[in-house]
This record gives sequence, structure tokens and C-alpha cells, in this order.
Amino acid sequence: MRTADVPGEHLPPLTRSVAACLAAILELETADVPAPDAGHPEPWTVWRTWLARRGLGLVPVATPRDFGWPGPWIALLRGGVAAVAYGTPPGGLAWAPLGGRFEDVEDGYVVAPYDTSLWRPAEHGAARTSGRVEALAIAPAAEAPMARVEAASALAGHGLEGDRYAAGHGTFSNPHSRGHDLTLIEAEVIDTLGLAPETARRNVVTRGIDLNALVGRRFRVGAAECEGQRLCEPCAHLQRLTEPGILRALVHRGGLRADVIAGGAIRVGDAVVAL
Repeated sequence: MRTADVPGEHLPPLTRSVAACLAAILELETADVPAPDAGHPEPWTVWRTWLARRGLGLVPVATPRDFGWPGPWIALLRGGVAAVAYGTPPGGLAWAPLGGRFEDVEDGYVVAPYDTSLWRPAEHGAARTSGRVEALAIAPAAEAPMARVEAASALAGHGLEGDRYAAGHGTFSNPHSRGHDLTLIEAEVIDTLGLAPETARRNVVTRGIDLNALVGRRFRVGAAECEGQRLCEPCAHLQRLTEPGILRALVHRGGLRADVIAGGAIRVGDAVVAL
């Protein structure tokens, strides 16, 4: 495996070592990995959000000192630093950017794809890259019913004006995370399930465009410019607010979570175009 540059000494040891380990495991430049500063209260949220854009997550290792894995994983050592562990049988550190021993391992994470069958580079060239807005919906508060509207203002860094997430009051609102501004779902999916557009509790219902292919890409909805962050997979909370069976029906088809980069008006009938 490769090693990577270690971020500057002005950052906390945990940030420096985790960023370097992620870069090494994913074979990226360290500068491409987020490195939260000492004042950030949730560095792990930053890393999880960044990984989600790549279809990846962090899986906790229950007993890391006994964990045999024929691949690299992140070992958290006593003293608040990270290293790359490797091997089966267990017992070795492949690389410790700030030093340490396997005997000091206290916790660990495997960097793993959300779905192994889907973990491959997106084939953007084959995707449907344009469509239109078929419906818009907002809710004023968490768990409140979604109401359809003909037009809404998308606010940069917030979401649709009048929606609970734009106000920071959504069920999953988190100022340290990303992908909470705007949710989208394909009308083709809703048609297949026989649902009303607002039932899926997404802000924007699109037709014609492949939303899954927009993860990590910028796109335009009406006058607003957005960036896809990760798939908007269904959850038990959604099923509780809607109807039994919707969770399973929407797996990998639940739409897209996006951030609003540049605000603007969105109306039913507006174009949705990948940039």
C-alpha cells in the first residue's frame, strides 16, 4: 500500500493522522481529504459526509485487536492518533503517520462501500443528464405533512424557503454535515410505486434525469445551482411517516441529497440539467 503526506502541525493529531490514513487507503492526495481544524466539534461527521459522496462509509470494528482483515483499515490508538492496520491474522500496523504500536489500538473503522454491488465509478456518459421539475413540496416543521407548491426560492446554503431544512429544523438537520439543503426523487420511481409526489417527502420531483448519477456533480434546477452529495436512501423514519413497505421499495431509488450552491427560483416545469 502507499503512504501519504501528513497535514500540517497546526492541526490536531487526530485530524492529521486520520486525513493521512484516508488518503493512503483511498490512494488520494492528502490535500483532497478534509482536515477539520481544532475548533471543529464533529470531525467524524465531516469525514463521513465526505466519504458518502463516494458511496463509502466507516464501519466500526467491534474488537479491533482481534480483527483479521485482508485489507487496510483505520486503527485508533491510545493518545488520539490514527494508523493504518492491515492483515490476517491481526496484529500489525502497515503505516502509523504519527507513530504508535498495534498494542495501543483502542478502536477501529473499515472504510467500506454502502453497497458492494453498486460500488463502481459512475458512468456519466451513459446517464440521462437532463430533465424537468414535475413537482415541488415543502414542510414547515419536522414530521409535518408535505405540501405541494408551484414555485419556491432556493437559498444558498439552506434549502427551499419555507421548508424545515432551510430553517435548520429538519429531523436530520446538522450544521456540521452536508446534503441537507435539498432532496430530490425521480417521478419514474414514484409512478412505479403508485405514490403521490409528496408522499416520498422529497422537495423536488424530477422526470427524465438520472439522479443517482449526480452524486459528486453540480447541476442546475431552475435558476438554482446545486451539488449532489449522496443518495437519499430511505429510512425507518420515512416509513413511519408514510406507509409500510416504502423503505424496501426505495432502496437505491430514494433520490438525491444536495446542497444549494447558488440560490434562485425553482418552478414546476423548470429544467434540471447536469453541469
